[in-house]
Amino acid sequence: MVHGTHNAVADDRNKNIKIYINGEFFKRDDAKISVFDSGYLVGDGIWEALRLHRGVLVFLDVHLERLWTSAATVGMKFPFTKEELTSTIWKVLNENNMTDHVHVRIMITRGIKKTPSQDPRLTISGPNVVIIPEYKKASEESKQKGITLFTSTIRRGSPDYLDPRLNCHSKLHEVQALIQAIEAGADEALMLDVNGFVSTCNATNFFIIKNGEVLTSTGQYCMNGITRAKVIEACHKNGIVCHQKDFSLFDVYGADEAFVTGTFGGLTPVTKIDGREIGEKPYGDLTRKLSGLYHDLIEEAVANEK
Repeated sequence: MVHGTHNAVADDRNKNIKIYINGEFFKRDDAKISVFDSGYLVGDGIWEALRLHRGVLVFLDVHLERLWTSAATVGMKFPFTKEELTSTIWKVLNENNMTDHVHVRIMITRGIKKTPSQDPRLTISGPNVVIIPEYKKASEESKQKGITLFTSTIRRGSPDYLDPRLNCHSKLHEVQALIQAIEAGADEALMLDVNGFVSTCNATNFFIIKNGEVLTSTGQYCMNGITRAKVIEACHKNGIVCHQKDFSLFDVYGADEAFVTGTFGGLTPVTKIDGREIGEKPYGDLTRKLSGLYHDLIEEAVANEK
């Protein structure tokens, strides 16, 4: 079985979900898009993922802001507003009778191309919008077990050629990093920035804990993680020292605890990096506390929407 931060509890209901494509609903096996789609041809697309928790789309405003910023970055014009997209998301959820433990993936590409080409002027349609809602509850067994990491030779790019904060369809470098980690016997990949400092993982953000203080990268070369930001917020709210600064593998190997963050899995402890054991137990005390504080923020967000 594949082990990692995206391990989910099996749910047979996902066999019958209805997927949204440009205003229509399709069964899972019938959901298809043209081979002339710009996302398929050249990775010209952006995406967002969020959670439905007890009837509330958690941190929706922040997710939409990130999506609109991504669109502005790649020069993509949406023919809809944030309110209209939100209405569409709810339409998808209601069509599937979903209320809890749901992961929603929104993918928007520039559109259909006249011919295979990277030139955006050859796009002959408006943006293609796909929304995939799935019943996904993070595996508690995986969280308790933790994950192992391997430091990849694939670096996180500089913002001047592909900003790591951009949620785009061009993920090949992250796939390459993950393949290296898997071949090395690890679950996922740790990635350095262009200066050799620790940046992020292939699909999650990375934190270490040393002497009761939390440390994560500067944010210049890592993914623009909303869960990352919420963990930092939780630290500040609860008097836990949290530094955003450059640090190296020297600091990582000597850490007391380590964990990664992501929208789906929340906080997941890291037990081993490059073959070196991290900490004295799989799920460190402060990591566990921070996971609880993060869930408190989720509950607060849900309560504010009720």
